[in-house]
Amino acid sequence: MKNNKPTRRIRLQPLETGQIWRMAELNLRVGLVGKLLVHYKLAKPDAIRSSNSCSGISTVEKYLKKNKAILVSA
Repeated sequence: MKNNKPTRRIRLQPLETGQIWRMAELNLRVGLVGKLLVHYKLAKPDAIRSSNSCSGISTVEKYLKKNKAILVSA
């Protein structure tokens, strides 16, 4: 018999205002978190300006998980 161990999944911390998530070439800065939506800025680390974006919380969490984001500051 084959012994299958369940794989451990790294849980992302819940999104909060002021968090900075680092990915391979981009940073995501969380501006405001509401009941359903998140206001955020997605830009390169050395960018002078970046536009504000708004998406659903679940969409942003999936994006962070897909791109293996690391929480830099909370």
